[in-house]
Amino acid sequence: MKNLLLLIVTLSFGSVVFAQKYSTKTGKVTFEASVPLFEDVFAQDDNNIAIINTDNGDFASVSSVKNFHFKVKLMEEHFNESYGESAKYPKTTFKGKIVNFDKTKLTASPQKYTIQGTLNFHGVDKAVSSNATIYSKDGKIYMQGNFVAKPADFKVTIPKMVTKKVAENVNVEYNYILSK
Repeated sequence: MKNLLLLIVTLSFGSVVFAQKYSTKTGKVTFEASVPLFEDVFAQDDNNIAIINTDNGDFASVSSVKNFHFKVKLMEEHFNESYGESAKYPKTTFKGKIVNFDKTKLTASPQKYTIQGTLNFHGVDKAVSSNATIYSKDGKIYMQGNFVAKPADFKVTIPKMVTKKVAENVNVEYNYILSK
């Protein structure tokens, strides 16, 4: 299944057959929608698939929605059934570009970049801009960053009885070690 997802990302991504591509099948993506005084709303996916085309800065990632795990199993069950509706919307994707990316300027010193693109979650496409830190070391590319998403933007309905327990702004963080 993971190889199929990587193939899909690669095929939908590539415009140049011999492009320099770095990828991972073990990217880490987390989201937090916690509110003070209530239980933490935090989930993590350690199997996010991501790929960078270093020739042009194109970037894409895909997660299986069911790969997001919570500390509390009941919260995870509710997320998959009611919020993420993982049976209906099994994956979340991002496809975009690292602005002003130049692989020849990558060094072991982290540099700040902006990544712009489209996040698809819950069947909804939304433009997203993210701040990221990228550097290269030992033949690998390291990338970490974050952005904020709003459940309402993705037509995720939060039931009234829990609206005060879930933040309106969800903090999303990602961390990748990509190799050839």
